Amino acid sequence: MAASGPVGPYTPMVRAGDWLVVSGQLGMADGKLVNGGVGEQLSKAIENLQALLAGAGASLADVAKTTVFLRHLATDFPAMNEAYVAGFGEHRPARSSIGVAELPMGALVEIEAWAYVGAD
Repeated sequence: MAASGPVGPYTPMVRAGDWLVVSGQLGMADGKLVNGGVGEQLSKAIENLQALLAGAGASLADVAKTTVFLRHLATDFPAMNEAYVAGFGEHRPARSSIGVAELPMGALVEIEAWAYVGAD
């Protein structure tokens, strides 16, 4: 499983000491947003997050904090929660959910994460 490439001039993930800081991930495959609503987009975004982490020897279980950005917070929050739980399973990182006016590529949802991996 390969992560979707960045949609701008930034690094998808950087190591900062004992942490992996993952830039916002969209629900993209092959350079395009996946079909469906917020649930499908977040599921794919979590897969992209997982692929980036795996490339650095980490997993979703190492994620300590996420921020989820939603275009329609009032209506999409339940679907986001459902996809989030399906993606993270029993692991519950700290999370913030923020309603925003717009996201890149016309996305409905974006997720960023901090994963603790310890010293090299």
